[in-house]
Amino acid sequence: MQIRNFCIIAHIDHGKSTLADRLLEHTGTITKRQMKEQVLDDLALERQRGITIKARAVAMHYKLDGETYELNLIDTPGHVDFQYEVSRSLACCEGALLLVDAFQGVEAQTVANAFSAMEHDLTIVPVINKIDLTYARPDEVTDEMEQSLGVDPEDVVRVSAKAGIGIDELLRTIVRKVPPPGGDPNAPLQAMVFDSNYDDFRGAITYVRLMQGTVRRGQKIRFLRSGSQHEVVELGQFAPQRVPCEQLTAGQVGYLICNIKSLSDVHIGDTVSVPGDKAAEPLPGYMRPKRMVYCGLFPSDGQDFSELRDALSRLSINDPSFEFEPETSDALGFGFRCGFLGLLHMEIVQQRLEQEADIDLVQTAPNVTYEILDKRGETRMIHKPQDVPDPGDIEEFRQPIVRCNIVVPTEFIGAVMKLCQERRGIQKSQEYLGPLRAMLTYDIPLAEVIYDLHDKIKSATRGYGTLDYEMVGYEPADLVRLDILVNGNRVDALSVVCDRRDADRRGRAVAKRLKQEISRHMFEVAVQAAIGSRVIARETVPAMRKNVTAKCYGGDITRKRKLLQKQKEGKKRMKAVGNVEISQKAFMAVLSNGDEG
Repeated sequence: MQIRNFCIIAHIDHGKSTLADRLLEHTGTITKRQMKEQVLDDLALERQRGITIKARAVAMHYKLDGETYELNLIDTPGHVDFQYEVSRSLACCEGALLLVDAFQGVEAQTVANAFSAMEHDLTIVPVINKIDLTYARPDEVTDEMEQSLGVDPEDVVRVSAKAGIGIDELLRTIVRKVPPPGGDPNAPLQAMVFDSNYDDFRGAITYVRLMQGTVRRGQKIRFLRSGSQHEVVELGQFAPQRVPCEQLTAGQVGYLICNIKSLSDVHIGDTVSVPGDKAAEPLPGYMRPKRMVYCGLFPSDGQDFSELRDALSRLSINDPSFEFEPETSDALGFGFRCGFLGLLHMEIVQQRLEQEADIDLVQTAPNVTYEILDKRGETRMIHKPQDVPDPGDIEEFRQPIVRCNIVVPTEFIGAVMKLCQERRGIQKSQEYLGPLRAMLTYDIPLAEVIYDLHDKIKSATRGYGTLDYEMVGYEPADLVRLDILVNGNRVDALSVVCDRRDADRRGRAVAKRLKQEISRHMFEVAVQAAIGSRVIARETVPAMRKNVTAKCYGGDITRKRKLLQKQKEGKKRMKAVGNVEISQKAFMAVLSNGDEG
């Protein structure tokens, strides 16, 4: 039996999951009765948002000229935050369908995905989707693909995933163009772990792509990285549900169930082989994903701490691009410092925790990792603002810079350039993909990108602009730690690192917001924003006053003065010993809107 392994890569919303649905239907892998939209998106959150978050594998059988072909498809996410999922899928394939929308054309993420497929030496099959749209412009899009990606116009397959047009021709092209996998079925077992999942009844389920050898049921296997040995209880393929079989051979994609109770035994990127001296060489695995964005996650009710820890460890097995470590905050109690690939990734993890584990979360403001060179010549990585040393100890403060590729219609170039310059971007290049579209390349500090650059670009280009970014390195900048003081005490959860020129504006915005949110006390409360020991903004929450002179009718002023003096001293004493309670609601309001204004 002939095998072909391929994945679908494209910009977000160009129709990957719909095309996967049509391929499954056309090859008879699922019946009309089982058919529903986005069959492979089985997370509730994926169906709710209409996006792919996890890559999914599925095996299909296709007959052509009297021969049966096994087509292993891996459906990948399109969003820039899930680039790591895409890179893992590319390592398991020999070919990639590069999908482009017939109306929207080549987008930023299309270019990024095409280049990463070329780096993995994959055979690229260019496909134009949505050709049945009224506004489709397939000829212009073919020219764009030729200009920006060097694609031969003769090779482009035109399909409509929704209407099912051109699917048969696409399957023939996959069989013809995508090379069969190499690998000797009789060599020692060597399989790549590209994903895993945890089932409460079966333990850890390991998703593998066999590079060499054969694995059978009942066989002993060994994970080379963790060194643990297990017996294969069940193995099989996805169609798209798990279908058990007796053996998997070189080139196939499937799953192994070995009754693994401890999730720490399964590492994504690990190699599965046989125990003893005949074990194969370990595969190179995957590059470790770079966490770009950090934030604190705290249970809104302190009692849920251990539940949150269990939920996070379950999630990190399934999604190795996310990491966490315990931390404490004076304001919010015990929680975890979590690292994410980007803002959407952070939002998705938070929603998965709330939905799957039913935990209410409080999240601190997102921040990025900085580098600090101190006076002693040591370089430190700073993951949270509280770790920034005093200004006197800092020799050089460095911030992460990303290279942004922004694809925009030509009429919006001015608006996007202005936006990037406001965010301290440095223009690197500008090229035209066609008469109506251009790609701008800027180097911008990551902290400026993660807050709202994507949303702002969408607004400035009426939804047509797209953004893709990659890390370039660290560069020195004039950065400071902005602290928020309430009644003279620093509130650690509200500290942020920002550019010195922005500090005044942001400090005033947070102080104003807190003044509205902190309830009034019997004494006045000072809300201050400070850099080191220098206060740059102040708001005062006035004290509640009781009219102590109400009972003094008549004119004796000395008696009134005496009562007012007594009240004043009482307030002074209260202020010295009184604590200001900042409610959870106030934190949420400041953390969600602290940067507006």
